[in-house]
Amino acid sequence: MGQIPSVVDTYDNKIKTNLLLSNKGLKIPAYRLISGEKIDQLKIDLSFPLVVKPIRGRGSQGVKLVSSEKEMLSVLQGMFEAATFGDMVYVEEFLPGEEITISVMPPGKYQINGSDVSKPGYWCLPPVKRMNHKDGIAPYNGIVAVTQNSVVMEDAEVLEPYVQSVMKMCKAAARLVQARAVIRIDCRADSVGNFFLFDLNMKPNMTGASRPHRSDQDSLTAIAARRIGWSFDDFLRNMLNQRWGLEQGLEKPL
Repeated sequence: MGQIPSVVDTYDNKIKTNLLLSNKGLKIPAYRLISGEKIDQLKIDLSFPLVVKPIRGRGSQGVKLVSSEKEMLSVLQGMFEAATFGDMVYVEEFLPGEEITISVMPPGKYQINGSDVSKPGYWCLPPVKRMNHKDGIAPYNGIVAVTQNSVVMEDAEVLEPYVQSVMKMCKAAARLVQARAVIRIDCRADSVGNFFLFDLNMKPNMTGASRPHRSDQDSLTAIAARRIGWSFDDFLRNMLNQRWGLEQGLEKPL
């Protein structure tokens, strides 16, 4: 069960993922690669504010919003000196609109509200809205539990054309990366409400409020799963039921 390891290794690289998605016509924010060796020659043809991001990283860890070239250079120098995220990062246009995260489930057979449900294609759990950003960025979940700044969209909101459109893009992205288990895609809107896919997570945080002292530890995907009637235990059982065998072939999604 779970993802194909080689596929995870490939698409944990955000640049490779961005190239794949954009080449297939899916909307991603404009970005530029930056090498630590060439920081003195840096010229960025994108408008501020911008977001500085590691090529590989966990959620919003290491992600910084910068509003000027001076601030960007300071952040970049700090990142390259610390070398926490290697010798190359990228900057991305900042999208000022609403942020949502969408969990995409693989094709398979599920138990939903006591009934057996067959899903022949990739499908989305209800989108989760992110709120209470700090300096334009959702706080890293290791510092602020996502239950404190996230809420599932209401049914009427999910039916809005712009939400349906981004959910369609997320399902297409799951097909492209050959997801065999749940993935989570963070999306954000521009100033006129058009959503872009800005972070595809092959290994989404999967914590759950399964014990009394962890009552606030539902992950974003677990929060979405509760909207369709799944407890955390239900969610785990449904994920386990999507096990796959080598005889099904690794080159194609289920």
